[in-house]
Amino acid sequence: MATFKELLKLSFKSEDTEEWLDVHFTRPIGLAFALLWNKLDIHPNVITIVSIFLGAGAGWMFHYSDLWSNVCGVVLLMLANFCDSTDGQMARITGKKTLIGRMLDGFAGDVWFFCIYLAIVYRLWTQNIPGTDIQWGFWAFVFCAFAGFIIHSPQSTLADYYRQIHLFFLLGKDGSELDNYKQQRAIYEGLPKNDLLGRTFYYNYANYCKNQEKQTPNFQKFFARWKEVSAQPSDHLEDIRQKLLAGSRPLMKYTNLLTFNARAITIYIACLCDIPWLYPLFDLTVFQAMYMYMRHTHERLCADLNKQL
Repeated sequence: MATFKELLKLSFKSEDTEEWLDVHFTRPIGLAFALLWNKLDIHPNVITIVSIFLGAGAGWMFHYSDLWSNVCGVVLLMLANFCDSTDGQMARITGKKTLIGRMLDGFAGDVWFFCIYLAIVYRLWTQNIPGTDIQWGFWAFVFCAFAGFIIHSPQSTLADYYRQIHLFFLLGKDGSELDNYKQQRAIYEGLPKNDLLGRTFYYNYANYCKNQEKQTPNFQKFFARWKEVSAQPSDHLEDIRQKLLAGSRPLMKYTNLLTFNARAITIYIACLCDIPWLYPLFDLTVFQAMYMYMRHTHERLCADLNKQL
């Protein structure tokens, strides 16, 4: 029988893509819950649904300005993240992966941050813009909508894509979820009209893949060439693969920072200290700088490797 430490390692996507805080804090707690809920025969999808309500509850608590409500918001968001970690670890250990699970997993994080942004808009509405005697009012909505939809969304989308690219070249297709628009669109078009769930998922997922591909033109050229020549493995191809992994590995910390932990810590500080504008400001500045550096570095790497191919 596998030990807890062995199961923990099995539940990781890969050591390259796991963040220190997740390895030493979130994943062990998530695995403990996963083992418990697996004994109780609770499906991972149920846990994901619980995380949606916990994350939405955190957003609700963050719209209050008193300290204890915000402490409750912090606890709820941490619990939502534990559940999110739990369902993924449980699915990897037990093999209980489903279409609904993939849909719910992506939907859960969107709900959390949507509710948190709404909470920040509510809190800012009657506050003054820093350094002025002008109330935020409608500008709070504009500020948060721009930070959330225009800035946050591409950051998270690209971070997830680079992680899947790294996993693909590290572990192969079975170890990643590196998909493409044409493939997912073809699946969508091939589904019967009455399969509303499947068509909804694949329609949205195909567009998600399309947005990832638009942001990575150099990788698309490299990957197309890679697929052409990889039918005949060689030492040269293995050298290219290792170079991609070596160049991609330092960027994994940015993919982690742009997904949850760094964002959550910023939210905790912003809300607990009653400076809610700090989080969207970080999206527009600090996180955007990380995103631009990550994208520029990865695209330059792919352009160089494409020449070598």
